[in-house]
Amino acid sequence: MLLHIPQVLTADEVAEFRRRMDGADWTDGRETVGHQGAKVKNNEQLPDGSPLKAELGGAVLKALKRSPLFFAGALPRKILPPRFNRYSGGGEYGYHVDGAVMSIGGDEHLRSDVSCTLFLNDPDEYEGGRLIISDTYGEHVVAKPAGDAIIYPSSSLHRVEPVTRGARIASFFWIQSLVRDDSQRRTLFELDTSIQKLTLDGADEDALLQLTCVYHNLLRRWSET
Repeated sequence: MLLHIPQVLTADEVAEFRRRMDGADWTDGRETVGHQGAKVKNNEQLPDGSPLKAELGGAVLKALKRSPLFFAGALPRKILPPRFNRYSGGGEYGYHVDGAVMSIGGDEHLRSDVSCTLFLNDPDEYEGGRLIISDTYGEHVVAKPAGDAIIYPSSSLHRVEPVTRGARIASFFWIQSLVRDDSQRRTLFELDTSIQKLTLDGADEDALLQLTCVYHNLLRRWSET
């Protein structure tokens, strides 16, 4: 399931992120990818040990807690500390699939079920740089306004087009969901959003109660905690 999540960050928050990142020390993005990914990756990242990365990553996690849509779509159990990248001067990332298991630190690991890109500048600030996600329905071209995010299954092949003008700046991270299977997450999301809409429309309370029971019993059946 591809899901657009508007306004994860406010305009003021995006501006502050950009101000802090403008003077940052960026390093080769291949430092945080495996052998296969390094063959097709050409971008820059804030170093994993950077205090700025940790500070801004914490702000992203705090912002995500304000988004019911993110929670409904991802059903997060664990979130890898957000990273930050920059594409410019022809930088790109060819087709790849995200690693299945990632280290959070120490002996703790995360299974990547859901990938997230949080855009930190608007598409008209750069040429190219579109996120291309390939699935059984074809290729989906993604470019969202600053502050917006897109989540999609980590099992998807995806790439970032070469950036030929300006710079494309984003945060990216992975989520281990309470529900491993993408089709089950989609079912729960559609049921959740339907319940919310019916509630706003003043639907019958007994019917809403039954649907809510179905939602929670499916979540109980499918979730891993």
